[in-house]
Amino acid sequence: MKSILFALLLLLVPKLCISQGITDNDQVSYLDENFKLGTADNYRYVEVIKNYKFADSATYQVRVYYKSGKIQMRGATSNRNVIRKTGNFIYYYENGNKKSVINYLDNKPLGEFFEFYENGKIKYVGEQSDDENVAIPNKKIKHFWNEKGEQIVTDGFGYLDNEYGKGKLINYVKDSIWTGSINKTKSTYIEKYDKGTFISGVCIDSNKVENKYTSFESKPNPKKGMADFYQYIGKNYKTPNIQGLKGKVFVTFVVEKDGSLVDFRILRDLGYGTGEEAIRVLKGYGNWIPGEQRGQKVRCFFSLPISIQSPYERNYEQENGLNNFSSQTTTARRHYNNSLNKY
Repeated sequence: MKSILFALLLLLVPKLCISQGITDNDQVSYLDENFKLGTADNYRYVEVIKNYKFADSATYQVRVYYKSGKIQMRGATSNRNVIRKTGNFIYYYENGNKKSVINYLDNKPLGEFFEFYENGKIKYVGEQSDDENVAIPNKKIKHFWNEKGEQIVTDGFGYLDNEYGKGKLINYVKDSIWTGSINKTKSTYIEKYDKGTFISGVCIDSNKVENKYTSFESKPNPKKGMADFYQYIGKNYKTPNIQGLKGKVFVTFVVEKDGSLVDFRILRDLGYGTGEEAIRVLKGYGNWIPGEQRGQKVRCFFSLPISIQSPYERNYEQENGLNNFSSQTTTARRHYNNSLNKY
């Protein structure tokens, strides 16, 4: 029966994906336009995690395909259940040309990266710092070419005027006044930099309302802090008392602009209602302080692994001196998607 279900799934996947050697050891998922889990009836991309069933692998190869079957991305993840990018990632336009080449360390871009125009010509050479406080506004811009092939930034010096904004570059970083627009919200912004350091900005929305900000972005957080959030999960998660039940439950959710938690998804659970219980607990926590970018509230995506151990299993291990697991049966840690503006 299992083989039949897998065969039926492959019939729904674009033919090119099949030619890449999908096996029943791989996990195939449908993704929507925001690269979140979709359905076979409504999807934009197909994600394949190679050798997903081998739980002891250090890394897993990941492939994402356009609905047409053309490759969209290839790379590796250190976590088979929640994508944690590691190493070199190559992104492609649907015509087959490279779109970008980015290196990741612990799910964060790090080091030199490249971007290309859809016709295959080089667009951008930059370098990403490992300082997450300046990751978005202050990544180094080494070289930049316009669509005509003319180099307008050389060795970190020049004047940029494109979708990334308009302003002066000195020694690879933004300096003085920068302006730009945000198509998704029909907003414009004016920002001040001092040799790469973000100073302040003002964002003007479609109604001409000004929002001033002194922080480029702020992450969403529970109103009482992350420590309180973790404690709440540990105290309220009801683990089934099943022999041998031990492991992790992976769920995702979105923090809305008003701070509410929505769009809960179970990526993986241990059965016995462990995934549904995670969502029940999360729904009962209450609103968060929403994230902001450029002074505007934004939707933010979170993935949360919850480690659980049944009372039966915990008592057995304590009685036999197998470990020193704490009295709590549940622990949680978060993975925060730093690309706020994607949502």
